[in-house]
Amino acid sequence: MSSTASSPAPWPAPHVTGPVDAVVQVPASKSLTNRYLVLAAVADGPSRLRSPLFSRDSELMIAALEALGARIRRVPGEGRFGPDLVVEPIGGTVPDRAVDCGLAGTVMRFVPPVAALVPGRTSFDGDPHARARPMGPVVEALRQLGIQVDDAGSGSLPFTVEGGGRVPGGRLVIDASGSSQFVSALLLVGARFEEGLHLEHVGKPVPSLDHIRMTIEVLRGAGVEVDDSVPDHWVVSPGTIRAFDVVIEQDLSNAGPFLAAALATGGTVRIPGWPAETTQVGDLWRDILERMGATVEYDGGTLTVTGSGSIAGIDLADASELAPTVAALCALAESPSRLSGIAHLRGHETDRLAALVAEINRLGGDAEETADGIVVRPRPLTGTVVRSYADHRMATAGAVIGLRVPGVRVEDIGTTSKTMPEFPGLWADLAATARD
Repeated sequence: MSSTASSPAPWPAPHVTGPVDAVVQVPASKSLTNRYLVLAAVADGPSRLRSPLFSRDSELMIAALEALGARIRRVPGEGRFGPDLVVEPIGGTVPDRAVDCGLAGTVMRFVPPVAALVPGRTSFDGDPHARARPMGPVVEALRQLGIQVDDAGSGSLPFTVEGGGRVPGGRLVIDASGSSQFVSALLLVGARFEEGLHLEHVGKPVPSLDHIRMTIEVLRGAGVEVDDSVPDHWVVSPGTIRAFDVVIEQDLSNAGPFLAAALATGGTVRIPGWPAETTQVGDLWRDILERMGATVEYDGGTLTVTGSGSIAGIDLADASELAPTVAALCALAESPSRLSGIAHLRGHETDRLAALVAEINRLGGDAEETADGIVVRPRPLTGTVVRSYADHRMATAGAVIGLRVPGVRVEDIGTTSKTMPEFPGLWADLAATARD
């Protein structure tokens, strides 16, 4: 929620006058953790998630699946940030239940199709900001599948799903131009539909296709047949979802602010355990940071980014969830930047385009919205309070700017707990490595 009179004082963003020199490990991917949790809940036996993420979004997903009848145990593991999870799939009879979605898009969109498979009534609601996030395509998809959904005609939270224990499946047509999560939500459980699923998208292009590719690879790893050979069509064959034992990759998108710190300070940041191949959109940091003036090296599983002391502007299309951190670097750059193909960010935790423009300009910068993105032009910045809008990526963008601009304070740094509760401590450790 937005700050109020009783909210904590804004967080003083660490400011450094020299280059950082750090080795950073970040917690596991939220996108992968929550996808694997959903799959495990509808699999054919117990599954194990090793080194998963523990954050507000993942805890909300755990609670939602437990409400539907899954049993999820925390067991000792070898991960740095917490235990492993053993998931016993949904089974038996559970009473009517309520699911708190918080501000988690994966919970509000992935869980309703699961609820359709469970007999009984499931009510969904979340944070005030969550009620503004688009849900219409999921609601309408469930209705096309014969599931009763009561949303009072809003196409958003709150709503209820009347599960019957079975879903016929078959052909389904939706408009997923507002979010790739609308596609992933249905693909994740399509194998459990009696006729499988043939999902077709109609409308403007689907954003963040990398996230759909991630969903498909996760499904295939669990033995699910998915045909994505025809653009805007996805065919999931009916069948079981095989139980699995998987190590969750670290969150490469959340690694972005730390890598950006190398460019912002002219320093060096190394992230060990970076996957050689991945479906995470965060792997784009290799190309983005190099184009903005950094030296990027990958050796022995470690990604090393070194800044030169200057930042070049960039013309970048479809930066997706990376856009707030890229925009922070653009605000510090020496030449203009244009970020395009990100109109869908208006429907994320907040309207990220409006928020980025407002906060860059609040700092004295020069930014404006376009139809599908933002333009940022060089201008000296001055420290002030950066509002987070209950959006974790807005908060971390403020932290990146604060490294170079003294006096930046970030409202509600605690919102980073959505995907990385450890952020304030990890960021302080990073700043402490700066050399004067």
